[in-house]
Amino acid sequence: MKALQYREVGAAPEVVTVPDPEPGPGQVLLKVTAAGVCHSDIAVMSWPAEALPFPLPLTLGHEGAGTVAALGAGVTGLNIGDPVAVYGPWGCGTCAKCAEGKENYCLRAEELSIRPPGLGAPGAIAEYMIVDNPRHLVPLDGLDPVKSVPLTDAGLTPYHAIKRSLPKLVPGSTAVVIGTGGLGHVAIQLLRAMSSARVVALDVSEEKLALARTVGAHETVLSDANAAAKVRELTGGRGAEAVFDFVGAPPTTATGGACVAVEGDVTIVGIGGGTLPVGFGVMPYEVSVTAPYWGSRAELTEVLDLARAGAIDVHVETYSLDEAPLAYERLHAGKINGRAVILPNG
Repeated sequence: MKALQYREVGAAPEVVTVPDPEPGPGQVLLKVTAAGVCHSDIAVMSWPAEALPFPLPLTLGHEGAGTVAALGAGVTGLNIGDPVAVYGPWGCGTCAKCAEGKENYCLRAEELSIRPPGLGAPGAIAEYMIVDNPRHLVPLDGLDPVKSVPLTDAGLTPYHAIKRSLPKLVPGSTAVVIGTGGLGHVAIQLLRAMSSARVVALDVSEEKLALARTVGAHETVLSDANAAAKVRELTGGRGAEAVFDFVGAPPTTATGGACVAVEGDVTIVGIGGGTLPVGFGVMPYEVSVTAPYWGSRAELTEVLDLARAGAIDVHVETYSLDEAPLAYERLHAGKINGRAVILPNG
């Protein structure tokens, strides 16, 4: 079969032919319908050899959706042809966090060398993929796989981040979204669907700010040195009750810290290397700074339910498997408006 692989440190991903996978006991083989392209992949491909926690080559793609093609021995509850989405942050299934469905925070994943698909295990940008356990599959139940596949990360990750701050997002409150690309434009829709907060979107691109307005942002602000002051002005000097940073670079984390309100939340989702100091007098009183990772299995079901209700609609650009390297080039250049989705089987 064809697959998109990251084969050598520092090299661009390439489409190659690899053996067709076969499911072992307890595993499921998917014929991949759609696979998402994510900035996390670019971050991984920028690491030096000594920082890579898994061997190469690696089939990319941690957002996957497809139809069940074959079942390994002992698998029940699924039928050939079932359309499903893949829950990506695989865990051991038995530790205290996994027992809560929070496999994104599995306590034994590192010890057992359990890796997500596309981030250590073979991923979804291929004609077929192996899913390690049927509990990591969620029924699509009528959802379009192309529009839905980004929700397994670009939807689940902001949903998990926003849920934590919902008690603060009451009428009259403000939520700031920094970075309105793949995750950010979904976050805006989630905030509109789940809260009464006024949503202020920040980005460096007028094109992406236009997308932010289209999907529901009340206000848009160019993300520059004056952005925090503008947010303060929009909020009458109070600041934002919640700031969600989907870039996570030093300039954006600084902006987030500068525009958060007393008792507010700063949630750093992006992995751009930015940090915020925490200490008395450094930030407004009782500000919480968190860096979450992905979301729980139950939360993925909730995100798909929101999509089914029409509350969120992902802006996607589609590419064939042969065009997948181009999708990564465009993503790296900041030219993807929304989310890029690969269609491995046409």
